[in-house]
Amino acid sequence: MTRSRACRAVSLVAVAALGATEWLTRPPALPDFASVRARFATSEAVLVDRHGAVLHERRVDRSGRRLAWTPLRDVSPVLVATLIETEDHRFREHGGVDWIAIAAALRDGITRGRMRGASTLTMQVAALLDPSLRAHPIPRSEPKASGEATMNLRVTSKGSSRFPRSEPKASGEDHVLVAKLRQLRAARALDAAWSKDEILEAHLNLASFRGELQGVAAASRGLFDRDPHGLGEAESALLVALVRAPNADREAVATRACRIAAQRPSGAPCGEIGARSALVFASAPAVRPRAKLAPHLAARLLRDGAPARVATTLDASLQRLVAEVLASQVAELHDRNVRDAAALVVDNASGEVLAYVGGSGALSSARFVDGVRAKRQAGSSLKPFLYARAFDRRLVTAATRLDDAPLDVVTALGSYRPENYDRSFRGPVAVREALASSRNVPAVRLLQLVTVDDFVAVLGRLGFDGMRDAEFYGDSLALGSADVSLWEMVGAYRALATGGAFAPLHVEPRANGAAQRVFTPEAAFLVADVLADRASRAPSFGLESPLATRVWSAVKTGTSKDMRDNWCVGFTARFTVGVWVGNFSGDSMWSVSGVDGAAPAWLAIVHALHADLPSEAPVAPAGLVRANAEWFLAGTDPAALSTATHAAAAPRRIVAPQDGAVLVLDPDIPDARERTWIEAAPRDPQATLSIDGLAIGSAGAPLLWPLARGRHELALVAPDGARLDAVSFVVR
Repeated sequence: MTRSRACRAVSLVAVAALGATEWLTRPPALPDFASVRARFATSEAVLVDRHGAVLHERRVDRSGRRLAWTPLRDVSPVLVATLIETEDHRFREHGGVDWIAIAAALRDGITRGRMRGASTLTMQVAALLDPSLRAHPIPRSEPKASGEATMNLRVTSKGSSRFPRSEPKASGEDHVLVAKLRQLRAARALDAAWSKDEILEAHLNLASFRGELQGVAAASRGLFDRDPHGLGEAESALLVALVRAPNADREAVATRACRIAAQRPSGAPCGEIGARSALVFASAPAVRPRAKLAPHLAARLLRDGAPARVATTLDASLQRLVAEVLASQVAELHDRNVRDAAALVVDNASGEVLAYVGGSGALSSARFVDGVRAKRQAGSSLKPFLYARAFDRRLVTAATRLDDAPLDVVTALGSYRPENYDRSFRGPVAVREALASSRNVPAVRLLQLVTVDDFVAVLGRLGFDGMRDAEFYGDSLALGSADVSLWEMVGAYRALATGGAFAPLHVEPRANGAAQRVFTPEAAFLVADVLADRASRAPSFGLESPLATRVWSAVKTGTSKDMRDNWCVGFTARFTVGVWVGNFSGDSMWSVSGVDGAAPAWLAIVHALHADLPSEAPVAPAGLVRANAEWFLAGTDPAALSTATHAAAAPRRIVAPQDGAVLVLDPDIPDARERTWIEAAPRDPQATLSIDGLAIGSAGAPLLWPLARGRHELALVAPDGARLDAVSFVVR
C-alpha cells in the first residue's frame, strides 16, 4: 500500500470513528410520510368550478416548478423499474443502507484511491428531507459498460454537470464522509418507519430533474408533455439520468441514458434516446396547462401566492360552450373587422357567475385583455334604466307618446343631431315602442325630463363605477356615452330581472349580499315587459331576429359611436346573459350593429341554457293595472288621469336647438343654404317662435331657420305675449 493510500485509510478510520460518535449522540428526527405529502406545495394553482372540475391551471410560485403530488400507482412501472435497477438494485432487500455497496466503495477508496457511490434511494430521500444531509454528496460512479472505464459524476463550479474521468480531490472528504454516515443513520430510521413504496413515491416527487423542474409530474409534463403514467423506456432512461445530474448538458445526459437503457431487456435504442434528448434540450422546459378554460378570471384570482385551489361559481361545461359560441361568432364576422368578444352568464336568484369569458380566443387582437372588466362605450344598452327611472317618477307611462323628430343634442364638444337605428323619424311614438325599438330621439327627450344628474345617480346605485358628473355627459348619456364594463352591465340588468333590487355579482362561493332597491318592482316589470315585446320591437328589428328566443326573455342591444362596440344584454326567468363584440384596439367594425354582432351569440347562449328549462313571463306586481291592452302604474291609468290632464300638465318648452348649442357652418355648403331645426313641445299652433325678437313662425310644427353667424336668442311666446321658454345659441 502506498503512503497516500495508507494516509487515506487512516483518514477513513478516523472519520468512521467521528461518524460513530455522531450516530450515538444525535438520534434521527425525520417526518412521517403523511406529513411530508401534506406539506408538499405545488407551484401551480387551479380554478375549479362549482362541481370541483378544473377550469384553469396557473403558476403562482416562482421558486420552482412543482405540480401536484403523484401517487406511485400513477407513475409508469417502466420508470420505477429503471430507477431501482440503476440507482439501488437491492432496494427491496436492504434496510435503508446497502452495506455491500458501502464495503465495495470503501475497498475502492483504499485500493484505487477513488470512492464510488453507495447511496441508496432511501439515503437520497433522507437527504431530500433534511438539507443538512445534502451538502457535498460523494461523487457517484457510473454503471460500467463493457470495455468502458468507470466515470464519476460531479458538478462544476459553474453549475453544469458532466462525467469527468479525473479523480475527485481529497480536500473536504472527511466532512463528506461524516455527512454520509449521518445519512446512513437517517436512512435506517426512515426504512424502519416508512414502507418501500412510500420511500419510492417520496423520491419521485421530491427529486429535482432539469432546470427548475421538481418532481416526476413537473419533469414528465415539462420535458415530454405527458403525464407520469405514460412514460416509456426512452423517457424513463432520460429522467433517471437527470436524477444524477439535473444540470448536465445534452451529450452527457444522452450518453448516460443510453447506458441505462442498454442494461434493460426492453430498453430503448440509443438512437431513439438521442432523438428524444435533442427535443428535450431544444428549448427551456415548459409545463403547458392542461386546463385553460378561464384565462382572464384565472389572472384575476390566481395571483402569485394564491391558494393551490380556488373554488368558483362557474360551470365548466357552460364556460366551454360560451367560449366556443364567441369564437364561432368572431370567426363569422372576421371579414367585417371583428376580432374580440366577451360574455357573462349569471344566475338571477343568487348573483353567481356561471360563465366568465373575457376574450374570443385565438382570433383575439389582445388576448390578455379581459373583456368582461374592460370599459367600453355603452350605446343604447343603458336606455332601459332611463325608462325605469321615468316610470318610477311617473313622468311617463308605457302609453305616453314621445316625439321622434330631429333634435340637436348639446355636449361638451358642441352639438350634434342623433339618428335612429333605421335613420328615420316616426313622429310621436308610444314609450313602449320607443324603448323596444331603441329610438334615440325619444330617449333624449325623456332624459331631459328625468335630468342628467338624476340618471347619473341611478346608474351609480346600479353598480356602474366611475361615473363622471352630469355636465360631462349632457343629453348624450341617453344614447350611452358613458364607458361601462360588461360586468357592470350584466349586474344592472340582473337588477331588472329581480324586481328592481341591485346586489353585486360574485364569482367565488359566498353568501348573497344585501340588495339595494333602485327601482320599484312595478317599474322593473314594465321595462321587462317592453323588452320582451316582439311586436313593439318589430318596427326596428323585425319580428324574427336574433332577439326572438324560444322562451320568454327580455333583451336590449346597443351599438356605440362609429360601430366600435356591440352589446346584447338580457334576461330570462333564470339567467341574465351579456355579450359584447368589438375590437379591444378600438377599431370600428364594418357595418356590424348589435343585432348582427352580439345578438346571435346571445341567442345561442340563451337557447343552450334553456334547452331543457322553461322560462315563464313574470307575474305583474300588485301596483300595476291593465287598461287598453297596456300596463299602468296605479294612478296613471286612463281611468284615474285623463289624457287631457297629462297634456295640460306638460310644460311647453323649446326642444331644438338646446340652450348653449354651438352650431358650425359647413364650409362645403353655401351659407345661404344652411338651416337648423327649430322645434317646441308640445306643439301649439297658437304659440309663436321668435329669434332675437323677430317672429319666425308658429310653434305648431318644426321650422327650418337659415343660419346666421353670431349669438342668438330663441323664444317661445304664448298667444298673450308671455314668454314660455327661451334658449341661446351660437352660430360660427
